[in-house]
Amino acid sequence: MGSSYTMSEENGLSALLKKPSYDALRAGFRWEVPTYFNIGVACVDRWPADAPALLIETGGGRFDEVTFGTVKHLSDRLGNALLAHGARRGSRVAVVLPQGLAAAVAHTAVFKIGSVAVPLSVLFGHEALQHRLSDSGAGIVMTDRARLERIEPVARELGATMIVTGDAVPSPHLGFEELIADASDVLVPAKTEADAPALIIYTSGTTGSPKGALHAHRVLLGHQPGFQLSHDRFPQAGDRFWTPADWAWIGGLMNGLFSSWCHGRPIAAAVRAGFDPEWAVGVMDSAGIRNVFLPPTALRLMRAADVRLPEGRLRTVMSGGEVLGKDTHAWAREALGVSVNEIYGQTEANYVIGNCGELWPTRPGSMGRAYPGHDVDVDDGEIVVRLPDPVAFLGYWNDPAATSAKTAGGWIRTGDRGRRDDDGYFWFDGRVDDVISSAGYRIGPEEIEQCLTGHPAVTLAAAIGVPDETRGEIIKAFVVLRDGRTPTDALAGEIQSHVRKQLAAYEYPRQIEFVHSLPMTVTGKVRRAELRRMDAEQRG
Repeated sequence: MGSSYTMSEENGLSALLKKPSYDALRAGFRWEVPTYFNIGVACVDRWPADAPALLIETGGGRFDEVTFGTVKHLSDRLGNALLAHGARRGSRVAVVLPQGLAAAVAHTAVFKIGSVAVPLSVLFGHEALQHRLSDSGAGIVMTDRARLERIEPVARELGATMIVTGDAVPSPHLGFEELIADASDVLVPAKTEADAPALIIYTSGTTGSPKGALHAHRVLLGHQPGFQLSHDRFPQAGDRFWTPADWAWIGGLMNGLFSSWCHGRPIAAAVRAGFDPEWAVGVMDSAGIRNVFLPPTALRLMRAADVRLPEGRLRTVMSGGEVLGKDTHAWAREALGVSVNEIYGQTEANYVIGNCGELWPTRPGSMGRAYPGHDVDVDDGEIVVRLPDPVAFLGYWNDPAATSAKTAGGWIRTGDRGRRDDDGYFWFDGRVDDVISSAGYRIGPEEIEQCLTGHPAVTLAAAIGVPDETRGEIIKAFVVLRDGRTPTDALAGEIQSHVRKQLAAYEYPRQIEFVHSLPMTVTGKVRRAELRRMDAEQRG
């Protein structure tokens, strides 16, 4: 997928802060994508050394400030250490770290040396890690002591070098802090083309194993029309960003960390197991946060807890991943003091549709309008994105057939059903495929089904999404047991625990129904639509 982006100094991203209306933005916008571009250099090296980059939560409402100068210094040293241990242009380096200084420095260093980052969730279990690390061919894995026991067997099996944060790192693994301390602080960053590979983010589909969406360095530039407009002409004086979204996902990494840094603005690093509305409000208030990306599930949990923020605390709230709903939208306007700008995208082409309350009226329940620079349409009921587009992926890693199917006819076929009204607003009508959308995560049922059938009591299994007020959807599994096994609540709990351990906490089925057989097509495929119909009838 070659580049053919129009470049103009007068009509590019800077125009987003000047144009008076949506129509003017659409008419005047031209992409500015240079021949050479490096995410790490652009987001860190060009800002004043004493400017704040990270606000790291230390507890009790306190935050330590880390400057861009510190991030540059540490990422240069880590880049040299990675090169000394075999990393090269195009080689894959996995990052399994929570929000924090180590994760930010790790990604920045990988980008600077021209290697390809493979961000992986700290929630992944053995099977999920094994597939992604094996498929990507990651030769180096960076993680922390908390994840070491889980990742070590996989890395050893694949012959990958492990770099571990924390004290007393056991041999033969390398200590993150020790490597940085011993390395040179003089790094000559790789001169990467804008189209050069930068990261692989794995996304689940309905057929086969999870696929790695390979993105170029230009993907960050492709995010900026949506990012700046969904945050009402970001950046403004005093803007500070935070999202509870995992930096392993494109929403946390590109919608949050690197988009904030693209404009030289600080982002808070604050994470907690599970989402606690009271804690989240405390983070925003204590850190002086002005701009947030809060997934719909987080907003629903905040609404259920009836939390509030002082008037004027937030300047913008962006939400995406699933439809927010009119009631939650109205609650957020009253309790948080700002109107939520909903957006739409997916891992392969993110941030292509959305809202900007400052420039055009939001319509609760609508995903918004196509952002400037993105050509989005509805083809036979399916939302499609025209190529080329800077935000679009290069293709699926090691899967040219899937890439061809996804980009047929010069359009990215999202697999999402939708419609567009006469004013250009898009409305989501469901999924063409069977991907489950739960709490902002897009989850492929086949990975769950493969894990379920790995339990010794299970013969066959199928997973679907069923409606849930808080999460949008939750996972329900239909399970056929092996002969001699009796369905019990205890067995259901054991099977749920098996999936949580092997995959991730958000991928386990919250409901299990034991059945004698599954509806199949003549070719032996599970008819998930029939299972959804059966579930709907049970619900009345």
